[in-house]
Parts: sequence; structure tokens; C-alpha cells
Amino acid sequence: MGNENTQVESPKAGAITTTLQSIACGGTGGEMTAVDSKDGKIVRIRPMRIDANYTAEELAGSLWTLEVDGKTFAPPMKTAPNYFALAYKNRVYSKNRVRYPLKRVDWEPGGDPAKINAANRGRSKFVRISWDEALDIMESEIRRIIDTYGPYSVFTIGEDGHRESKDLHAGGGMHSTFMSKLGGYTRETRTPDSVEGWYWGAKHVWGSGSNKGLGMIAPPQTGYNSWNVIKDITEYSELICFDAGDWELTQNYGSQFWSRLLKFWEELGKEFVIVDPFCNYTAVCHPEMKWIPILPNTDVAFDYGVIYVWLTEGLYDKEYVATHTVHFDKLEDYVLGREDGIPKTPEWAAERCGVPEWTIKAYARNVAKKVTSHAHFSSGSVKTPYSHEPGRTGAYKLALQGLGKPGVQQLHLNASSMAKANIARSTSAPYSSINQCRMFYPNAQSIPRTMVAEALTKGHAKWWGSPAIVYVETSEQFQEFNYPADPKAALAMQQAMAAAMGKEAPTEEPRINKVHMLWSEKPCNMNCWDGGFNYQDAIRTNEVEFFVTNHQWLENDSLFADLVLPVTTCVEDNDSMGSGMIVFQPHSGLTPPACDRVGESYSDFEIACKLADRFGIRDQIDLGMTQDEWIRYGFDQSRLGEEISWETFQEKGYYFPKLAPDWKELSPGMRLFYEDPEANPLDTPTGKIEFWSQALADNFPDDKERTPMARWIIGGPAEEGWTHDESLWGERCKDYPLLVTANPARFRVHVQGDDIKWFREIETVKVKGADGYYYEPVWMNAVDAKARGLANGDIAKLYNERGIVLCGVRISERITPGSVMVNKGSRVDPIAPHIDRGGAINLISPTNQVSKHCKGFAVTGYLLEVEKLEQAEYDEWKEKYPEAFARDYDPAIGINYNSWVIE
Repeated sequence: MGNENTQVESPKAGAITTTLQSIACGGTGGEMTAVDSKDGKIVRIRPMRIDANYTAEELAGSLWTLEVDGKTFAPPMKTAPNYFALAYKNRVYSKNRVRYPLKRVDWEPGGDPAKINAANRGRSKFVRISWDEALDIMESEIRRIIDTYGPYSVFTIGEDGHRESKDLHAGGGMHSTFMSKLGGYTRETRTPDSVEGWYWGAKHVWGSGSNKGLGMIAPPQTGYNSWNVIKDITEYSELICFDAGDWELTQNYGSQFWSRLLKFWEELGKEFVIVDPFCNYTAVCHPEMKWIPILPNTDVAFDYGVIYVWLTEGLYDKEYVATHTVHFDKLEDYVLGREDGIPKTPEWAAERCGVPEWTIKAYARNVAKKVTSHAHFSSGSVKTPYSHEPGRTGAYKLALQGLGKPGVQQLHLNASSMAKANIARSTSAPYSSINQCRMFYPNAQSIPRTMVAEALTKGHAKWWGSPAIVYVETSEQFQEFNYPADPKAALAMQQAMAAAMGKEAPTEEPRINKVHMLWSEKPCNMNCWDGGFNYQDAIRTNEVEFFVTNHQWLENDSLFADLVLPVTTCVEDNDSMGSGMIVFQPHSGLTPPACDRVGESYSDFEIACKLADRFGIRDQIDLGMTQDEWIRYGFDQSRLGEEISWETFQEKGYYFPKLAPDWKELSPGMRLFYEDPEANPLDTPTGKIEFWSQALADNFPDDKERTPMARWIIGGPAEEGWTHDESLWGERCKDYPLLVTANPARFRVHVQGDDIKWFREIETVKVKGADGYYYEPVWMNAVDAKARGLANGDIAKLYNERGIVLCGVRISERITPGSVMVNKGSRVDPIAPHIDRGGAINLISPTNQVSKHCKGFAVTGYLLEVEKLEQAEYDEWKEKYPEAFARDYDPAIGINYNSWVIE
């Protein structure tokens, strides 16, 4: 292959040039790819050989090897990029790409309700404008908003998450960095999406967890890093239980590492059990998987049925419980029925979760008999209404089997590092970073991402906990926050931050006001997070005078914007993106542009610099450095220089740091706590695993939804003080009798990739309706489909009181009766308020979060009904909303740029 580290600066016409890239649909980078280009356009994207620029001897100290039972597992010399990366040419040149600045045709600057036409957001189209006009609008609107209301009326959306892998050029906080130089902004706080149950529940069992806040278990003694978990499972575990999430889905956003690992475990003869409403892709792709069908969001009943067997048959680690846990007696009283008179027997559980009692007993005995680890990722019960309950029972199960002993671990996203490098800071962080996005900073005024709609429509909101996704201790969940913020409290926060950073503290209270401008660098709130239709309603109000998005593709929230700014993709930037997690071995790399820029796109960093020129603060954004100087600065600030010179790094283009000599001896996962809980305590109040939380009892004594110990909660009507009635045992199920599972998709990463035509050709990705439109599939069991007169290929209405989304019926025995499955992340295609054609299922998810004191999202395991869309109603919609059906539609990719832009 030859040296692949840099693009030839002046290639001959028609010559192929190759650059190395780290393409991933997440912020931590991915396995390396080789991008071949010709005349400034991408020809192909392919795997590369990591020994292209290094000898085997040079790589030897950087690559791990696991040997178990005479079998060997090691990183391959040929990289295994994620399949999104290999198809990314489709994304770069998508028909949906935003090539130029766009302005909504019936919106004008100035804030006049008669001229902003807020109600038409998501209906009216766009026209192309110049960058000069776009920057004029941005400058004038920002100045007007600040002069009229103060800087905190600018709301910056997109703190981390659900974006491309970039470093210097990353979005998700450049607007916040820019606004911080103009006096402040209102922060959209990223909530603990994908880990809600652990965050709001398990943190009260075993402490802060990974990244000191995520809630998945990690030892405080290692800086909350779980090293060698995979090694420990590989060497000792006999059974691996997949409690939440499909391991062949989102976690493959960085590479195909997990697929290869599962295959290796199969070779070792490990057993696997998946408890899921849907026979998911992991179960289908790996023949050794055993699938236990369960009704959505009934995992607490299942878990307590299992625990009942353990308690009554003595199948738990009694010594561990006595020395490593507290309040076991309260758990025992509840499970055995001493507290409420209801023993949580397998028979009791079976009536609620749909799993036969004999299966529950067999599962319980098998787990207790074998050395068992539990795997979790990004789906299932930890994202449901009342998700803190299964989050806690999941922790209880691990505790009762001796969490931390050889082969008894929790495997999760941040426990995915195979081997610690000498210079590694954590199991997830890249080796170097020049990212200038302002993320995770406490702010004078903020709104949780899940509460934006409520804050905008009601003008006020209250919640407990920031709830920042990382770097927050459990006790912070008891702190009350409000929007609008109290200026006195805001000043106190600013003063505390200034003191911590060694800066001069402000003395005047900030000018706090309500939000009137939205600026998003991650425009997918309405179908990545909860209550999407409510979010649409909120941004259609006159309170929102200006809504701007920075994005590469014209989709989702951008369809509701007043101004759309075109952004580069990662392969168009001059950057230095490596990889941090979910790869065979993290690397650091130089990623020069692989192709010419599409249209007039700029990166979020460059857009911030352009605006900073208008306000005379450019030197505060780019610090007077060129992009090449930034890349060199990142290298110099990292520890890479301890092992490789800058000149060699430039020549090679990538580098795998050397492994720590003792990496195999590092205590795996929770082993230190297992061996000596007194010397290696958790950061819980008692230092031990807590089956019952005194802190919850003290701070929220009247909370019947999240009590001090996990319980089987079904909810009820709001007038009785319940947040949810989303079960099959309440009142709403009489109108909406099906529970939906809404997991990430196999061929998307959240909303990313829905327009990749190579994927859309796969039979299970879309369903072609009678009208020629390719609908998002709704997977139904034959029993439920027959009862509703539905057949394969029918266009179906999925609805509840929150709205209607359309899907294409796919009948399968892979889905549990009484439930349906729709993958989240299909692009919105609005027909009318609260009616969507695109199948974006989060639009009808609950709007009131996890529970009263837990303002995370609940986006799966809720109620709806499915009906066939009759031709008469379809025709009525076409007559009533003709513009929605007249938009340009390309069956290969769906709705696109031409659907929304007037040329």
C-alpha cells in the first residue's frame, strides 16, 4: 500500500491520492480507514493495514494479545472499520447535503411576530443565500438579542453527543465557546441518554460509576476507569447475560471490534442469554445466543422473580452480601413478601413480564451455577419510564453474585478498552485533544435537554440534579435547579468557578432572562430525545424569535430552523482525529482533508471564527493560531511526545502508543472492591453496595416512584401524583394496548445514516408502501397483526394522545406478542402538526421524563396503538395538506435537500 499518512498536495490530474481517516458517528473516533480520492472527490473508503507505515517489530509493544484455552485473540493487521465509515461516501455526497447557507422563505430578522412566522417552522421552505448575508443575519440577531434581553437569552443546543468524530473542527459546543466571550449563554445540558437507569437508579446502589457520574460500575480507586474487564470476562466468565441493548448495533459505531470479540467468545464455548422484547441482531447473528422474550419495561418483575429463586434456594453469595453490602434485610423483606404481603415469586413475575415461570427459574439457577457477567449498552429497560427501577435491580443481581470476583463484571461502553497504554488517561479519552467546544461546564443558566419544550412553552421549569451526563456525584441529584435561574445563585456559581480556575471573580449579578434565540450544533433533538412533537410545538412559538442550526444535512430540527449554516464532514477538514474506545486498540492520527469541500461548507470551529471576526474576538477563539499550528499544539500538549517525535508522527500519520508493561496485571473492573471493600470503598455514603438508600429516604421521603429501594412500579393517573401510566396494568392501556420497543437501528447510529442508500437497499431497513414511499418498519407479531387486520407492507398508523407516526408493517416471530418494535432515528417528514410520515418514533414518546425527580428521557417501553391507514384517511390528508405530499421524494434516500429548498 505504501506510505498512507498524507494527501499529495498537488496530485496529477486523474491520480489517486490516499488519506487516513477516523470516521465514526460519535465523538471519540473510530478504527482507521483509507480514503482514496481522485480529482478532489472520494472514490472509495476501505480498511487499511496498520503495518503499512510500521514494521511488525515497531508495532509489537503497542498491540495486545489474549490467550485462553489455546486460542488467541489479537488486533488484526487489517483494520475493521464500522460499516458506516465504509459507506460514508454516501453521506459526503448525499442528495440531502446542505451545500450553502439557507434562509426560511417567510422569516425575517428583527423579532417581529408578524415577520418571523414561527407557526410555519417545519412547513415553509428555504432559499439559498450568501455567506455574507448569513453572517449579517447572525451578527445582527445576536446583537439584538443581547441588547434586548441579555446574552442568556441565547440558548446553545448540542453539548456533546450524536455527532461526527472531529477534534479541532468539532461541533457540540463551539457556539457556547463563542457566546462565553460575549457575556454568557443558556446551556443545554446533555442528560444521561442511553444510561438513564444506571444514572438515576444504580448510582444510589454502587455510587457515581464510570466517568464519575454515568452510573455504570467503575472503581473510584482507578479514577472511575474499568480496566481489563474484557480480559477478565474472556478468562473466567462462563455465561454472559445481555440485559439491555443489542451489541451489534450502536456500540459498533467505532469499529467491528465487538462482533469479532463475540465470535471469539463463541469459539471459547461461552454461553449467552439475551432478555429482550425483540430477537435482536446480536441474537440473530450469533447462533449460540439464547433469546428470552419479555414484555417491554417489565424487567423489574423478571429480576425479582430471579432474585426470589436465589434467596429461597440459597443461590447467592452470602459471605459477599455480609461483607460488601448493607440493608440486605430490606431487600429480603420485599422480595419474600414480608413488607407488603406479596412474595415476588417466579409465578408473580411471569404474570407481569410474560416470561414463563419455569424459564425464570431456569435462568436464575443457570446464572447462579455459572460464573456470570452482565452486558449493557444503550437500549432496553434503562431508557424507559421509571428506568431507575430496572437500573437498580440490575445492580442488585450483580451484587448478589459477588460483583468483582473473577468473571463477575458489568461490561459496558466505558469498560471496552482491551489494554491500557502507558500514556492513556482513561478507558475512553483520546490520546490528544484540541477540541475547543465548551462542554460540561457549569453555567449560570441551563435547561436539561429533556426539558427544553417545557421551558420554552411554559416559560419556567424545575428539576433536580444538573443533570450533566458525566463528572457529577450522586449527591448532586438532590439539588434543585430552576429556569429562569436566580441571578443571585448564578453569581455565586460564577464566583465559585472563577475561584476554582484562579481567575478574577465577578461581582455583579448576571442579566438573566428567558430564551429567545436557539442555536443548535446538533439538530436532532426531536428524534434523538423524548417528546419530539412537543419540541416541534415549542419552537413554533413566538417566544423563539430566531432558530439557527449548523449542520451537514437538511434534516430533522433543521427543517424547523430559520437559518441553516452548511458544515463540513469529517473527511473535508484538516484535523487530528484518533480513536478512544470501541476499537481494537486506540490510536492517534493526523487526518488531512480527503476531498474537496462540498459547496460552501465550513466547520463549526471555522463558523465560530468567522462570527468572532464580526465581534472583534477572533483571537479568543483561535488564539491566533492556524489550523496546522493547532494540530502541532495538540501534539505538544499530549504525552505522545514521550514516545514519538513530531517529525516521525507527521511522516507516519498515525501512532499506536506503547502498552503499559504491567497492563495484564492491572486489577480488572471491580476486583479491588471484591478483594478488600474496606480498603477500596465505593463512593456511596457507606462505602458499600446499598440495597436501600438512606440518602433517597432523607432527601425525597415522599417520592413514591423512586423509593429508597427498587420496587415494581406501574404508575397511574397524574391526578394521583404519578408521572406515568405506561404499563399494561393501568387505564391508558385500554386505548393504547401495545408496548413499543424503540432501540437504535442496525444501519443507523441514532439519526445518522438514514440517507445511506446502500443500507436502504437492505430488505429489513425500510418497507415500500403502496404509494411508493419507503416507510420505517414496525415489527409486529403475527397475533397482534392479525387482530388488527394488518398484512406485510401495509402503511400503519402508530399513535397515542401525543400524535401519529406512519410506518410500514413487517410481521415476524422475532417480536414478543403484546409489543411492537420500531427503530429510533428515522428522519422526520412532517405532514401536519403531530402527524409524521417518516416514522420518527421518538415524536410520540413520553414528554414528562423518567419520573418526578429524574428528568432524563423515557423513549422506549411506552404505550401506543397500531392501525392500518385506510385509503380514505390517506386521501383526506393529501387533500388537506397537499404541500406535504408534493415534496420531492427520492426512493433511494427518501426526503432530501430538494424537498425543502426553492431553487
